[in-house]
Amino acid sequence: MITGDIKNKIDTIWNAFWSGGISNPLEVIEQITYLLFIRRLDDLHTLEENKAARLGRPMERRTFPEGTDPKGRDYNSLRWSRFKNFAPAEMFTVVDDHVFPFLRTLGGEGSTYAKHMEGARFTIPTAALLSKVVDLLDAVPMEDRDTKGDVYEYMLGKIASAGQNGQFRTPRHIIRLMVELTAPEPTDVICDPACGTGGFLVTAGEVLRERHPNILHDAKLREHFHHRMFHGFDFDNTMLRIGSMNMLLHGVENPDIRYRDSLAQDHAGEEEKYTLVLANPPFAGSLDYENTAKDLLQIVKTKKTELLFLALFLRLLKPGGRAAVIVPDGVLFGSSTAHKELRRMLVEDQKLDAVVKLPGGVFRPYAGVSTAILLFTKTNSGGTDQVWFYDVEADGWSLDDKRTALLPDDRLGPVPRTALSVDDHAKNNLPDVIARWAGRNSAERERPRTAQSFCVPRDDIAAQGYDLSLNRYKEVVHEAVEHRPPKEILADLAKLEEEIQRGMKELEGMLQ
Repeated sequence: MITGDIKNKIDTIWNAFWSGGISNPLEVIEQITYLLFIRRLDDLHTLEENKAARLGRPMERRTFPEGTDPKGRDYNSLRWSRFKNFAPAEMFTVVDDHVFPFLRTLGGEGSTYAKHMEGARFTIPTAALLSKVVDLLDAVPMEDRDTKGDVYEYMLGKIASAGQNGQFRTPRHIIRLMVELTAPEPTDVICDPACGTGGFLVTAGEVLRERHPNILHDAKLREHFHHRMFHGFDFDNTMLRIGSMNMLLHGVENPDIRYRDSLAQDHAGEEEKYTLVLANPPFAGSLDYENTAKDLLQIVKTKKTELLFLALFLRLLKPGGRAAVIVPDGVLFGSSTAHKELRRMLVEDQKLDAVVKLPGGVFRPYAGVSTAILLFTKTNSGGTDQVWFYDVEADGWSLDDKRTALLPDDRLGPVPRTALSVDDHAKNNLPDVIARWAGRNSAERERPRTAQSFCVPRDDIAAQGYDLSLNRYKEVVHEAVEHRPPKEILADLAKLEEEIQRGMKELEGMLQ
């Protein structure tokens, strides 16, 4: 967990940018990303130096070449550990005129991090601000992988809290829930076609480290983990840089984070490449209909991005591959031909596993749209038997715009460190979702439709026109009310009338 001291340091860095004239939160984190990347390059170079000295051999891989750059500057002076000690004016010149041009030349090494640095722009306006930020960042401990990841997650949270850019960030506890439900395996090939800051890929990596601690001890699995497991696409270069750095700081050496309009015609070659899709695709994004992939339009003819993304997920998955994706409620009950056909395909042609309804306030304060998680398996041959529904009423945070934690940290999220009481469950349903999901093929099938979770047979869903909204199937418990016999009620009314009459006579006597 990130400590209060580190949080204060990050807050100070953030405030320095704002007071220094950079107020766009995305620009702030982009500039911090560049500086962290520069510091990381120096750390890697130092590790190689130490290794070479220890073994008494020449360095195998030099991040910073020997000699001077095209402008005559010694490459060694471009290292963080060197320029952080320079006077502000010299530091500014080195970073602006030498370090950033050097970053833009690193793309040839094949690393996606270096690739995203090709378009790196240095926008810190003054030497004083750069010097202050470098000093502050140098004081943040980044040696430990968990600390690095937590630091970056905390900064990403600041993007969300800044307002208009919050749509880039799915709540971390919802991401963790989806990853837990799909249970990634060490051999999976994972894709998020709308990856943003990489939250789904990062969390999948963290869960794999926790659940499969030997994954990095096996040479073959380690190679797969670092170079072939994680794939993310986005068409916002800033997001790609941030997402790429997020993966790096969470210990993934070379993920496939690429610029790509996932719905465009140029996604050919990606069919049936992935075993797991995790995503929160754009709900109401703008769409270049003319450039939209024709094969997706053949599956579902629509301009709605959320439907086209579902069609895309089916294309990307290998047979047997699974997906957990967030969709707006309209996907579950929309009455258009495209809506109905896509739901029919999920139920009849593939295996629809579950619909997890989320509370309406999960994405507040940025959006109040009601959403659900769809979990399905690609089979191309049907297989839907019973669809499991869960009605999440509380996710651990208040459902208003403030999104205040309702429980201590150790009882939040889908995998809390402390067991939840009955009262706690009323505030955080997520651990119960995972517990009941495990019994979806056994005990859950016996639950009545008045329960918080229950199963619905495929035939019932087909009979309802493939409507997947939970309220279509949930039954409301009507409390039994005991009615008194009419004779007793009439007798009470007669007594009441007598008392009224008696009172009226007493009142008349008093007035006389």
